[in-house]
Amino acid sequence: MNRLITILAATALTALPATAMAQLEPYADYTVSDSVSTVTTVKVNANMIDRYLEGVRRTWVASNEASKRLGHIQDYAIYVSDLPNSGDFNLLLVVTFANTADLAPNRERYQAFMREWGQRNREMTEEVTTTVYPNLREITGEYLMRQLTINPQ
Repeated sequence: MNRLITILAATALTALPATAMAQLEPYADYTVSDSVSTVTTVKVNANMIDRYLEGVRRTWVASNEASKRLGHIQDYAIYVSDLPNSGDFNLLLVVTFANTADLAPNRERYQAFMREWGQRNREMTEEVTTTVYPNLREITGEYLMRQLTINPQ
């Protein structure tokens, strides 16, 4: 019995370096994008997706369109689950930036956005996000993601 345990332990130990050697190497086996996306996971209440999307179109989509026109973001997207009542979230809000530096605070970009967005939109957005959204959804997570491209073998 002791001999069997010794053989199994030796076999397991020799397999570890092979496993470590099999790991992919960044920039050799895959590349990491310069672009970065913020991903917000949202749990919208049952039967409220369309109502929530009405507000999102007036606030989140409209502000991202302004940011896109100004060149502050590359793109944005909304993903909705076909199974809205399962899991911790049923909607994703994704904004893609050219690089991490575009996420940093910047007075000039902020002022340009506020000129584009306007005081009326700012007030409307504050009203919707503080009075309507809390009754329709819960933000369940926020992530900073990069796309990886794995090189074929």
